[in-house]
Amino acid sequence: MEGSPLRVLIAGGGIAGLETLTGLRELAGDRVSLTLVAPDDEFVFHPIATRQPYSVEPTRGVAISRAAKDVGAKFVAAPVEEVDAGGRTVQTSAGERIGYDAFVLALGADAIPSLDHVMTWDDRSDSELLGGLLRDVEEGYAGRVAVVIPPGPGWPLRGYELALLIRQRAWDMSEDLQTTLVVPDPSPFAEVAERAAKAITAELERAGITIVPAERVSIERGHDLALVLQPSAQRIEVDRVIAMPILRGRPIDGIPVDEYGFVPIDARCGVAGLDGVWATGDCTAFPLKSGGVSAEQADVVAANIAALAGADVEPRSFDPDRADRLAGLPAGRFIEQRLAMQEPGMAMHVPTTGVPILTYLQRDLEAGWRGAP
Repeated sequence: MEGSPLRVLIAGGGIAGLETLTGLRELAGDRVSLTLVAPDDEFVFHPIATRQPYSVEPTRGVAISRAAKDVGAKFVAAPVEEVDAGGRTVQTSAGERIGYDAFVLALGADAIPSLDHVMTWDDRSDSELLGGLLRDVEEGYAGRVAVVIPPGPGWPLRGYELALLIRQRAWDMSEDLQTTLVVPDPSPFAEVAERAAKAITAELERAGITIVPAERVSIERGHDLALVLQPSAQRIEVDRVIAMPILRGRPIDGIPVDEYGFVPIDARCGVAGLDGVWATGDCTAFPLKSGGVSAEQADVVAANIAALAGADVEPRSFDPDRADRLAGLPAGRFIEQRLAMQEPGMAMHVPTTGVPILTYLQRDLEAGWRGAP
């Protein structure tokens, strides 16, 4: 019926999904009818600002159903299993089939350990994992620490920030800590954020962190723990290792993906070859993954769907050339404060916590719907 709201279905309840949801309500108002589908009813975000003593800020979360309700959206707690782009329907794991006019994939990615038998830091890591490492540093059990960023799709900025955080705590404790950051070769920033890479590298060097490139890394266990780097065969003895994971997409039937399971997108974040389907965040094939990139892509998707719904909004394209500025958002208080890479109006951080506030989520956070930790 003419004048009916555009039915928008969003799959995924992370930063990208919630930013798209709140952005659409802000931009399109009642021109859209919103449904959010996610596997569970929890949005988890992980600040890594340190707390005294020996710990970091705990993982925080909020009920997605509450966030959806506050913007007048329906929430369905179930994974999406299949998409019929021709019929414009999706099927959930519960067998429910949901129709849509516009469908947004914001599925995130799976984090897979990149090294066996060492600490792996991902977006749901317990705060005690890093707290225990900091405790070992302060008590003198760990004088040589390495942070390893593997090649391939991942969250490289979190690895850079972890190295800075660990080194910062060593300064605070007046400890002589040898901190090594092993980075992929070629750099994960090589194609999309060259200026950001140079700025981050300079900051790490000023902090006294040794940066070592490697195509592959393995663990050698003997009397001492050592990293073995390839192809150089360089051996670095360490006391503790914390590794970033590799990421893989979450393919669903009916959606094209690349060799890693990520969704190819066009300049406006539309899914290649599918009409009425968009993708945003870590599930896309864009090589640099970060909260800032996810937020920007979500805002692009929200603007384009709002325009489709008849709102007075200019359609937008995702500009990879802005990745230098987006890369640090929201990377955390160390990179943000030291490099001043924050995009005004895109993201900010609550003092001392590192919790991201994205463009359209900021008002909701200020209103308190995320609640206390």
